[in-house]
Amino acid sequence: MTDKNDALKQAEGLLTPLALPHVPQESSIEAVVDQWLHAIATDSKFYCNPNVSCPEELKKLAVSHLKEHALYKSRETFYDNVFSQLPLKPVLNPKFRFIDLFAGIGGVRLGFQHNGGACVFSSEYDRAAQKTYKENHGELPFGDITKIDENEIPDHDVLLAGFPCQPFSNAGVSARNAVGKQHGFLCDTQGTLFFDVMRVIDAKKPRVIFLENVRNLERHDQGQTFQTIQNTIKKSGYRFHYKVIDSSSVVPQRRVRCYMVAVRNDIAASFSFPDFTGEPKPLRTILEKKVDDKFTISDKLWQGHINRTKRNLERGTGFTAHTADLNKPSNTIVARYGKDGKECLIPQEGKNPRLLTPKECSRLQGFPDSFIIPSAKTPAYKQFGNSVVVPVIEKIANVIRKEIL
Repeated sequence: MTDKNDALKQAEGLLTPLALPHVPQESSIEAVVDQWLHAIATDSKFYCNPNVSCPEELKKLAVSHLKEHALYKSRETFYDNVFSQLPLKPVLNPKFRFIDLFAGIGGVRLGFQHNGGACVFSSEYDRAAQKTYKENHGELPFGDITKIDENEIPDHDVLLAGFPCQPFSNAGVSARNAVGKQHGFLCDTQGTLFFDVMRVIDAKKPRVIFLENVRNLERHDQGQTFQTIQNTIKKSGYRFHYKVIDSSSVVPQRRVRCYMVAVRNDIAASFSFPDFTGEPKPLRTILEKKVDDKFTISDKLWQGHINRTKRNLERGTGFTAHTADLNKPSNTIVARYGKDGKECLIPQEGKNPRLLTPKECSRLQGFPDSFIIPSAKTPAYKQFGNSVVVPVIEKIANVIRKEIL
């Protein structure tokens, strides 16, 4: 066979005309082709428009085309061609299959992939996050989930969804209160994306549902939002479990999130969340040894932090600027971190404090050092600030695999 990269490009070109009738609105044909290549390599089902053809027949046709052009000799060699260039890849013979909704840069995916799972469908609206996802996982996610027919999504064992948290975050609530509008769950555009998750659940009935969101989800709209989520999932035939977890025992970041696991009622296996107690990890353990001076904040920015701190201390509320204690976990890193770094400033001898680097933010979320980080700082900070703590996901996924799948 020719060079692996050339062979993969040939395979992509060969499948592209076949994929054209299966591209949903606001998604790229590249997403369909990537998913098909991965499905062939991991022996999984195809994404498919059932009005055009059935997924089993479509897969046979695709493999037949590849064989005719000497691009498929065995699944093992095809798997090697598809995934050889990726440091983050699924196993050859997956123990279970999952889909990755609101995928971001794939942090939830990694936790389940590390436990022997293979992704058969991914969806992410943000273009910059799509690019990072492709570079690391070898597939371009599908686009707007609201434009995708749930019946076209491949069957799967586990549904993963870190659905948008803005309606439920403290910041989101404060912003709405500031203009006198506290939107409820059902009338918030981003909030209703939960019901797109439910569309897929009701159509595909996965064995397990895994959801992640901000801590404030429990309290949003006086608890009515969370009750709606629980009731909706239970009515669809699932047992609902949740736990608020602080990540500081597995990574040096105090990131508290709400994790939800639902198990289909006909599955007898029980589920309980793993333990996350333990000594908090110190921030110093993930810091880079040599950091460019471009991460040192300016005199103007540092003075602004000091002035705001003085005003806030006088009125007894609000943000206070201080450098991080390197022997303790950092505060939660958020998507806006790159603007002024106020959540975590690293002290430096003889000069102003500095921002965390994107690599350090990646480590705070537990991503492996092999993870490819965007070269531009702004999208890098945003993507890691919006992401998840991979080791937390991995521990929960391990219990799911052992107890249920």
